[in-house]
Amino acid sequence: MVQSPPDTCIAPVTRKTAPLWAVMLAACAGQFLVVLDVSVVNTALPSMRADLGMSAIGLQWVVNAYSIAFAGFMLLGGRAGDHFGRKRMFLVGLGLFTAASLAGGLAQADWHLLVARSVQGLGAAILAPSTLTILTSAVPEGPARVRAIGTWSAVGAGGGAAGGLVGGVLTDLLSWRWVLLINVPVGALVLVAGAVWLSESRSGQARRLDLPGAVLVTAGLATLAYGIVQTEAEGWTAPATLAPLAAGLVLLLVFLLVEARTRVPLMPLKLFRVRSVSAANASMFICGGAMFAMWFFMTLYAQNVLHYSPLKAGLALIPSSLTIVIGSKLAPRLMPRLGAKNVSMLGIVLAAAGFGWQSAAMSADGAYITSIMLPGIVMMLGAGLASTPLASLATSGAEPGDAGLVSGLINTSRTMGGALGLSVLSTVAASGAHGSAGPEALTEGYAAAFRTSAFLLAAGVVVMLLWMPRGTAGRRSASA
Repeated sequence: MVQSPPDTCIAPVTRKTAPLWAVMLAACAGQFLVVLDVSVVNTALPSMRADLGMSAIGLQWVVNAYSIAFAGFMLLGGRAGDHFGRKRMFLVGLGLFTAASLAGGLAQADWHLLVARSVQGLGAAILAPSTLTILTSAVPEGPARVRAIGTWSAVGAGGGAAGGLVGGVLTDLLSWRWVLLINVPVGALVLVAGAVWLSESRSGQARRLDLPGAVLVTAGLATLAYGIVQTEAEGWTAPATLAPLAAGLVLLLVFLLVEARTRVPLMPLKLFRVRSVSAANASMFICGGAMFAMWFFMTLYAQNVLHYSPLKAGLALIPSSLTIVIGSKLAPRLMPRLGAKNVSMLGIVLAAAGFGWQSAAMSADGAYITSIMLPGIVMMLGAGLASTPLASLATSGAEPGDAGLVSGLINTSRTMGGALGLSVLSTVAASGAHGSAGPEALTEGYAAAFRTSAFLLAAGVVVMLLWMPRGTAGRRSASA
């Protein structure tokens, strides 16, 4: 039997291959769960606060504990899939994610919940890169792969968008605990499906993982986010703010130094020599920072200002939830005609216009159609259009042996940007509210956050225009 070269994906031998639809179903179901849990807790936050006695900053960390662990360990998860097998890491990550969901749903104190959310994020970081790599390994490069990535992006976008509705329904009809407990039976079903349907593949490289790099980048992100959060109470010049900000930056700098010197780095810096990879990740970081907090602030606006119930707040976001899926599915149809770069820029411009509209439309007694539905549709249509071409551009420049790593990198950029963006935009919202909890003050703060997001997206357009090569240019070996 002929062995595959060491730098290519090794397919399973003499084993009946599952149909492509089954592979896509299992992989996309895993991605849906991972992204759903970024936003599903949003509509449950007020109930969590009342039940566990959490502070406003504690509620923010219910979201960020997951996001930071997710972002910080995703590169390790991608590399682990390359080394030890994508199917194996899919199952390990999903098992850890499901167990942590059970622990979070049974939490009896705020710190129990935060620890469970962190472990959930670790499980998601192991799982998520394998979902995309399993698809790209199963589908040859070309139009079919673009459509598969479009479906994967649509499912991920739908998971993030559906979080508000799912969380609202479960919180209203059962309790906030079920926004986490629902993952247990679903995760168990996907585990069985993955074990039966997925085939193993790996890069065949040396099985050495850069654990110090993963710890450094995660600690750096968490410390930096903590410092940003401290500005709400302490201001930007207080020692309680400057110390964690400086420590976070130092940790991230040490991470880069470690990556430049280690033999098998978690994040090979040579990858960023490929313009499509570096530009797509920079753009995804900016877009994640601007767009991630949309669901957080929209649900808070609906419940704290307009006095919607959790269920009504979730229902209010259905149009934008559907629109982001439509945008993700529309993008692959436009890419052959307009080019991936132009489609992503169109999406970012449209999203920026929607965020600007949202900031102007919000009021303490706003009507649903003009204050939530229509701006939300524009924001999320743009987000959907931008996500698929960015993911396609980022992965098109990678060598086969780095497929899991690059898949993890684009997810890391989005989630890392989102985690830090949430911290920054929460600070902007708190500053805009001037310390008041009245409806008018809260509205002013939320509007300031959306306005800031619009400016961030405008910066993302500039990055794409100046940095991203035309079409899929830049497709060359990172080691060249």
